[in-house]
Amino acid sequence: MKLVEGSVALVTGGASGLGAATIRRLFAGGASVVIVDRDEAKGAALAAELGADRAVFAKADVTDPAQIEAAIEAAAKLGTLRVAVSCAGVGWAARTLDKTGKPHDLELFRTVIGINLIGTFNVLRLAASAMSKHEPVDGERGVIVNTASVAAFDGQIGQIAYASSKAGVVGMTLPAARDLAPSGIRVCTIAPGIFDTPMLAALPEDKRAALAADVVFPRRLGSPAEYGELVAAIVGNGYLNGETIRLDGSLRMPPK
Repeated sequence: MKLVEGSVALVTGGASGLGAATIRRLFAGGASVVIVDRDEAKGAALAAELGADRAVFAKADVTDPAQIEAAIEAAAKLGTLRVAVSCAGVGWAARTLDKTGKPHDLELFRTVIGINLIGTFNVLRLAASAMSKHEPVDGERGVIVNTASVAAFDGQIGQIAYASSKAGVVGMTLPAARDLAPSGIRVCTIAPGIFDTPMLAALPEDKRAALAADVVFPRRLGSPAEYGELVAAIVGNGYLNGETIRLDGSLRMPPK
């Protein structure tokens, strides 16, 4: 992976779950890493574990341009930013109308869209700007990987805000790839299914088993390491661009 070894990768939501697995995979591939997260304790602990010479933690909210710019500046101190991965995101369960007819809280909808969609775009635009100034490697200056969800296609009851935000991430993948082609920057999106992240770890085992039962094969929750492997594969395959890849064991989410 020529864009990884000796370069810098920035990952939002990098302190845990999919983001931490991606940090570990890219670090193992030879990249220096910037762990971007709001959780200072977990982010700093991961950076300390990996080593200060090739890993730093940058506390940042993805919706804040100044904080993401500061994280990109931290990347510049480590080397040349070639990879940016957006894993930061939130979910919220609420129907458009509840059982009493009360409408979905508009501020909650704005919050989910703000973090999952606008925050992803904020990272994409600022990372692309930094990458565009670098000398290309085999014609490429960088790769940006965003995180959607199978909910973008199979949104369940109560997922109106989450599904909308992730559908927006899918929708911007191709135009972003087209926009950034003259700069030699590729853009892809991963749409994970049900993964064994800290959010699901809190569920009782019977609930986790019920979720896994809908997966066609293999009939289990996805491992964050498998997400990290797909990120590495996208970075390493120079012909992957403008594509959203489902990573879901053939899962198609039922209505509820």
